[in-house]
Amino acid sequence: MSPIAVPHTATGAQSTVKKPIVGFKHPLDPLTPDEIAAASLAIRHYITEKTDVKAIKFITLYLLPPPKKVVLAHLGISTSPGAKPDVPTPIIRQAEADFLDVLNGCSYNAILSYRDSKWSIDTLEKLPQELHSQISVEELIDAEKVVRNSPLVQKLAADVGVAPHQIFCDGWSIGYDERFPQQRRVQQALTFARFSEHDNLYAHPLDFIPVLDTNTEEVIHVDFPPTYKSTPNGPVLSASSTAPPECTAADVSLKASGRERIPPPLTNHNFLPDLMAEDDKHFKLRDDLKPLHVVQPEGVSFKINGHELEWQNWKMHIAFTQREGIALSTITYNDHGEVRPIIYRLSLAEMVVPYGAPEYPHPRKFAFDSGEYGMGTMANELSLGCDCLGQIHYLPGAFVGHNGKAMVIKNVICIHEEDAGVLWKHTDFRPNGRSHTVRRRRLVVSMVCTLANYEYIWNYHFYQDGSIEFEIRLTGILNVYVAGKDEPSPYGTVVAPGINAQNHQHLFSVRIDPMIDGLQNSIVESDIIPLPDAPTGSAANFAGNAFIAKDTVLTTEAGRPYEYEKERRWKIVNTARQHHASGKNVGYSIGMKGGATPMMARPDSWAAKRAAFVTNALWVLRDVEGAKGGRMWPAGKYVPQTRTEPEDSVGTWVKGEQNVDNEDIVVYVTVGEWLYFF
Repeated sequence: MSPIAVPHTATGAQSTVKKPIVGFKHPLDPLTPDEIAAASLAIRHYITEKTDVKAIKFITLYLLPPPKKVVLAHLGISTSPGAKPDVPTPIIRQAEADFLDVLNGCSYNAILSYRDSKWSIDTLEKLPQELHSQISVEELIDAEKVVRNSPLVQKLAADVGVAPHQIFCDGWSIGYDERFPQQRRVQQALTFARFSEHDNLYAHPLDFIPVLDTNTEEVIHVDFPPTYKSTPNGPVLSASSTAPPECTAADVSLKASGRERIPPPLTNHNFLPDLMAEDDKHFKLRDDLKPLHVVQPEGVSFKINGHELEWQNWKMHIAFTQREGIALSTITYNDHGEVRPIIYRLSLAEMVVPYGAPEYPHPRKFAFDSGEYGMGTMANELSLGCDCLGQIHYLPGAFVGHNGKAMVIKNVICIHEEDAGVLWKHTDFRPNGRSHTVRRRRLVVSMVCTLANYEYIWNYHFYQDGSIEFEIRLTGILNVYVAGKDEPSPYGTVVAPGINAQNHQHLFSVRIDPMIDGLQNSIVESDIIPLPDAPTGSAANFAGNAFIAKDTVLTTEAGRPYEYEKERRWKIVNTARQHHASGKNVGYSIGMKGGATPMMARPDSWAAKRAAFVTNALWVLRDVEGAKGGRMWPAGKYVPQTRTEPEDSVGTWVKGEQNVDNEDIVVYVTVGEWLYFF
């Protein structure tokens, strides 16, 4: 196997156990680099001794969490109001791994346990041929090498003036393409030219998209997207249909597109200041900002013990995960001496980015950035003063490389405090009245992830008033495709000459595993409506101004839409405990009005079939724990190359219509945004 390629986002790689593995501080602590190295070695030994598999490459290796009630008992957290915690039981540390047979491409899943000071394999399962574990960062790096070394790609690039060493690409999941057998592990390569070492390659998109076999490391097909022509009746596609043509030779594929070759734009659009200065002699960075110093001379207000944090009555476990990026668990709030459970686990469970151009092969572009690649594996090494400002505490992360080494990101999670404006203020306007203002402090737990052209910034905010906020920021560079001279762009915007940015969406599924004052919780759907059956002039509503909140308890598993006209919101409540003044059930309200976003693709589209979680703003279902944990992934555990909604996904789970009133439930919230330009 070739030497491990450490991505620029990581710090380094660890291949051997450096220190003895000792007991965990918290049962949800992520696997350490030492544990990853030891567990991967155990799998390799098992494969050598017990199977006919000759060579493997690891894709994932991560903690398999203990059952929920076992964790809560270990931590002394009660599962119902007023009850004592359960009696702790011994916890066996477990791990789960996905890996590939290098020779035949078959996928395997293994469960390991740590007993008697060593990792042992409990189960080894060969997965069905159509299932694929996530695409590793090394496979994305290798895709570029495969494309660059392809004689066919080199010829196609040379035809538009690009030399072999100038060929670069972003590997993407194939998305949906029935022309290729589902058991074949394939990627599509969005291809660009780079004319100097750190040149912004997205300024030079190429006009063809290779498809490669990840396992055999060969280019197996090349697509040429058709173009649009301006006519008196509007834009007309150069091909006869937006449907995919047959897989044929490159010259036939080009002919099917109905257009000529398009050379890449040559103008630089760099983002590195030194290169921008080379491109423009008048370039100058802003110099009119005075320094802004964030200092805490007495230190921070939070305490960290391993992965466990305490701040302003909050207590939580913070962990790196290869798929979700950040997982916040066992979140509690100390309410005047009473430790009240709030959330068992909070994380980004999935996301999808469907693009809106219908001409083939652009409809394949709907990446599941979490399920297909993994947020943690794409996370950045953070730096003080740039990614994080102030007095910072960092947590590390590690994930497995192809050869079993631990890929280490030293400063992957940033924890700090921020001033967040005014928490509360009131002024008595009367003569000689007084006023009072309270500043608001918040705790920030953050991560930055690079997914090809995009950067995602994930900020979890905890406030002194007991509220929690999840902020998602997008930055980086637009995904682009080359545009012909004077070509119209009906499904995007020409953002620079010859560069088309297509309309698209970013849709996120946030998983909330609540335990508000215990594990038995309910979901209440609340609509704001005018007072029913009480028109203006009636005895009950003479002035016509009355409105009420209509609450409906969701009793069975279901997905629910957001309705703006009703100001719909949902509450997670515990019916076994009431507020001392209102008498209402205690709970948390989910505020998502600013993020509720319907998918623009049609309900029977390729994207919607694979990402059914986007069809509703909220899903509620029973949590069902098994040997491999609870219900976690709304689009399925194995996402790459799915063609329908998997059996282990939210749309299928809710068909069970189990009771969710006063049960151990899981909630998925769908939020997102449109990106179209004008």
